[in-house]
Amino acid sequence: MGALSGLAIGDAMGAPFEGGPPLRDQVHEMRSDGLRKHKPGQYTDDTLQAIAVAESLIICRGFNPDDLIGRLVDGYKKFPEFYGPTSASVFELVMSGVPAYRAATITHMKNGSSRSNGSVMRGPPLGIYYSGPELREISFCCSRLTHADPVAGQCSGWVNRMISGMCRGESREQAYEKAYRECPEGEVMDMLGDFFSYDPIPSLDALLATHAALREFMDGGSFAEIVSRAVSLGGDSDTVGAIAGALAGSWTGLSEIPGTWLTDLKDSGRITGLGAVLWDMSQK
Repeated sequence: MGALSGLAIGDAMGAPFEGGPPLRDQVHEMRSDGLRKHKPGQYTDDTLQAIAVAESLIICRGFNPDDLIGRLVDGYKKFPEFYGPTSASVFELVMSGVPAYRAATITHMKNGSSRSNGSVMRGPPLGIYYSGPELREISFCCSRLTHADPVAGQCSGWVNRMISGMCRGESREQAYEKAYRECPEGEVMDMLGDFFSYDPIPSLDALLATHAALREFMDGGSFAEIVSRAVSLGGDSDTVGAIAGALAGSWTGLSEIPGTWLTDLKDSGRITGLGAVLWDMSQK
C-alpha cells in the first residue's frame, strides 16, 4: 500500500513543478498550478499508468500484455495531454490497429530513441506482485510495450526489484544490492551502481530520472523528506517524485506517509486498496 500510494503522492506533489527549474525551498504540501493547471492532489499519467498495471495484474492474475495495453490506451484516450511523445505515439499506432510491440519498435525507429522514463514510472505494481526471478523479464516485457530501448527496461527492472525486496522485509541496502547483482553490465549498472558519483538530473531520460530518484531515496531520511527532495529538483518532477515515492513507500510502509498527503491525494482510497489487493494476491 505504501509503494503504490507513495508513487501517486510523488506524482501529485511534483506535477505543479514539471518542466520548471529547481525549487529554492523544498515542497512540503500538495500545491496547485503548473503547466496543466493541476489542482492539489491531482496526479498525472504516471499514476494513471501504474493503476492500469495494477488493475491488469489483479484481473488477469499476472502480467497480460494484451489486457494491459488496452487499459493503457483507455487512459490515454481520457487524458492525452498528460502523456509524453513516446507513449502517445505508440498508443496512437495501437489505436490504428498496429500490435503494441510493433508500435513500440516503429516509434523507436522513427524517433531514433525511446529511452524516456514512461515505462519506469508505471512499473512498481510489478514489484508488489512478483518476487521471483521472473520479475526481471516481466519488467522488460512491460517496458517494451511502449519503450523498445533496453535501457528503459533495465531501469524499470532495477526499481521493481528494489520495491519487491523492500515490500518483503529487505532493508534499503539489501534491496539495492540485489538489484545491482541482477543488472546487466553497461551504463545502467555504471550509473546506478555508483549513484553518489553523479549529480541528480531530473530528466525525461529513463536512466537519469531513475538515478535522480534512487539517489534521493538512498540519501536517507523519512518518506516525506525523500519525496520533498525529489520533487524539488524541478525538471520532470512528477516522474522523479513518483519513482522516489514508490521506493520510499515500499520501504517505510503506509503508516509513515503523512496523513494530510494521503487525505489530499485524489482517489487515495482506491489507490491504497489496489496496493492491498496486489499484496494479498502475491501471497497466494
